Parts: sequence; C-alpha cells; structure tokens
Amino acid sequence: MYSTPTCPYCIRAKQFLTENNIVFENYDVSTEHQKAEEMVQKSGQMGVPVLDIEGEIIVGFDKEKIKQALGL
Repeated sequence: MYSTPTCPYCIRAKQFLTENNIVFENYDVSTEHQKAEEMVQKSGQMGVPVLDIEGEIIVGFDKEKIKQALGL
C-alpha cells in the first residue's frame, strides 16, 4: 500500500486490512520519493491510498474492490 500518514482514507484502508488479518507493506510516499514515483507509474495517480494486490491496482479506499481482490 502506498499512503501518507495524514490521509484519512489511508488510515481506514490500513485499519480494514489489519482487522481482516491481511499482511501488507506500507510505503509512506510523503518521505519515500522512489516509492512515490513507483506509485505514479503503477496507478497514473498522485492521490493516495494506492493498493497493489497481486498486480491489481486499486486507487482510493474502495472496500468492495479490495475485498474482491483479496477474495474476502
């Protein structure tokens, strides 16, 4: 997941993944500039959160898309 510490949707996405016992890596794109560039290349977006679930890119906290991608 690509996120920033102050983004409310990022916080919700992290909470959702944690509550569902999903192990994930979080990249803070406000400080990790290489990861920010990677995020833009993958998603074409500057906004966060961006989730990369086995190659499926989900922009924003779209709970239904995330559930579907994770098979929940």
